[in-house]
Amino acid sequence: MCPEVSSDVFSRLESAKKSYTKTKDVGEKKEVVEPRKVMLRKGAVPDYVKLTAYQRFCWTTMGKTVTKRMKPNPKLELSLRQAHMRIRPEEYTAYVYMSVVIVAVIAILFTVFLDSLLFLVLNVQAGMVLILTIMILVLPPVLTWVVLNSSPSSKAKTRRRDIDKRIGAAMSFISAMASADVNIDVIFRELSLQPIYGEIKNESEWITRDTELLGLDILTAISKAAQNTPSSKFQEFLQGVVTTATSGGQLKPYFLQKAEQFEKEAKLDMRQQLETLGLMAETFVTVVVAFPLFLVVIMAIMAITPGGTASGGTTILLLYLVVGLMIPFAQFGFIFFIWNTTKESSM
Repeated sequence: MCPEVSSDVFSRLESAKKSYTKTKDVGEKKEVVEPRKVMLRKGAVPDYVKLTAYQRFCWTTMGKTVTKRMKPNPKLELSLRQAHMRIRPEEYTAYVYMSVVIVAVIAILFTVFLDSLLFLVLNVQAGMVLILTIMILVLPPVLTWVVLNSSPSSKAKTRRRDIDKRIGAAMSFISAMASADVNIDVIFRELSLQPIYGEIKNESEWITRDTELLGLDILTAISKAAQNTPSSKFQEFLQGVVTTATSGGQLKPYFLQKAEQFEKEAKLDMRQQLETLGLMAETFVTVVVAFPLFLVVIMAIMAITPGGTASGGTTILLLYLVVGLMIPFAQFGFIFFIWNTTKESSM
């Protein structure tokens, strides 16, 4: 005869009694009131958008031009959301345009002063003055345009690196909370109160804002956060939460599996980072140490050798540029790249 199985065993295995996806009710249910629409005049800035004084000046000066000629730019809008920059695409475009115009005017004024000093006072050759003039007129506006246009995506990439570094520890926190049968909305609320998790804390704050302030259900808020996060790992995790919950699966095993997965990926990333540092060290010795040394020796010999193709004054000036600009900028560039690659998150 088969032993009698208690019904309590099946009740413990039943997953319907442990819902991780429902939002916890606080207090009595209140009547839902639709938000009141407030129409702003054309060109007005909403109160929740806090611009700096310079950004307001740029928007006031270039706002009408940008509004008339700017086409929809979904890429810029997504980059601003991923970077958590609270500024509209039109305002940021006006900020970029005005900054380029100001830098170009300053470059023109500086070029006039420098040309007068070099050509009239120091008697520098006209060819060298022309080269410096073109460099000063072209490089600062172009660099300003490139840097400002890439700033939102650069900040989004910085947030992505911070999320990827801390996601393993965050998954351990989430799996521990889920093991205690805590609802998923409460898990993200508690995660939003932990500054140790960096940008993951900020992502959880947006999820909590959508559920508690805007009244969205937890799965819709998580789907929305998955669309706006800059990290592909965190996006995959959030989409997995929605898929697992809507397909009737259990989230606790999913959280434990993700915590183990991200721990293994962190070890592989660390090994790859060490290999990259080894390659960068070899490149630094070749490009920043050996090459400038040979270049300086060759140019010094050319300067003191009579009958050369280039005049001694031009060679000396180029030597000053190599020693005073190229070598320091190359070293600072390598230092910044290595620091940006290897900097540890403040845990």
